[in-house]
Amino acid sequence: MGGSAPGARPVKPDELLAFADSMAREAGALLLDHFAGPSREVTAKSTPTDLVSAADVAAERLIRERLAETRPHDAVMGEEGEDFEPEEPSGLRWVVDPLDGTTNFLFGIPQWAVSVAVQDSAGRTVAGVVHDPSRGEMWAATREGDATLDGVAVRGSRSADLATALVATGFGYEAQVRDAQAAVIARLIGQVRDIRRLGSAALDLAWTAAGRYDAYFERGVQPWDVAAGQLICERAGLSVSQLAPSSQVPGGLLVASPALLGPLESFL
Repeated sequence: MGGSAPGARPVKPDELLAFADSMAREAGALLLDHFAGPSREVTAKSTPTDLVSAADVAAERLIRERLAETRPHDAVMGEEGEDFEPEEPSGLRWVVDPLDGTTNFLFGIPQWAVSVAVQDSAGRTVAGVVHDPSRGEMWAATREGDATLDGVAVRGSRSADLATALVATGFGYEAQVRDAQAAVIARLIGQVRDIRRLGSAALDLAWTAAGRYDAYFERGVQPWDVAAGQLICERAGLSVSQLAPSSQVPGGLLVASPALLGPLESFL
C-alpha cells in the first residue's frame, strides 16, 4: 500500500485508523461544547436549506491542524475547506466531514456525526471512522478488518424479505430534486416495513452496518458524506451499489443485504 512520504516508513491501516479515531473524538468533543451552547452562527451554502455553522468550520479546522502537525505529506479533502495537495505527496488523502447532520445539530436534534476516512492513491478507502458524540459511539473499519462499534465487530442485516425491511434514506437540498425523490418514496413505502429519514448520511451508513436498518439509499451524497460509512458497511458484509444519475436526480448510493439489493434497485 502506498502512503509514505519520501524516506518515511510505510504506515499500517491500524495506525491510520487510530489517528482517525483520535481526531474524530477531539472534533466531537468540540462540537458537543457548541451543541450545548446558547447560540450558533449559521450561514447557507448551495441553497437556503443547505446550512453551515461556525461549529462545522471549527471542527474541520481542528482536524486539518492535527493532520498538518502529524501527517503533512497527506492530501486533505474536507466539506468546509479547500482541498490540500502537498508538494511531496505521501499517496494518502484524508476525506473529512467535520459535522454530518448540520441541520439536526442546529435544531438541537442529537443525530449528527464526525466522519473521517483516509484513501490511497487509487481512491480506495483504507480506514475510516464515524463518531457519534451524542451517544458516545465510534464506528470503524479498515479495508481488511471487521466493521466495529466501540471495538466490537458488527454485521449488517441478512434480511431477504423486502416487505419487512426498514429502509433509511435522505433528501437533496434543491426543490426539484426533492419532488423527484418524493415520487420514489411514494412507490417504495407500500412495499417495505417503513422508511426513516433522520438527516446524517454517515450515521445512516453506520447504523445500516450494525443492522439497525436493513438498507439505506440516498442521492446527491458527497465523498466526505460516505467515504468512511461505505467502507464500514462493506466490512460488515453488506452490498453496495452506485445509483446512476438521471435528468431529474443526481447519482447516489444504495447499501443493503445482498438479497435485498436487486429488489430495491428496481424501485430506485
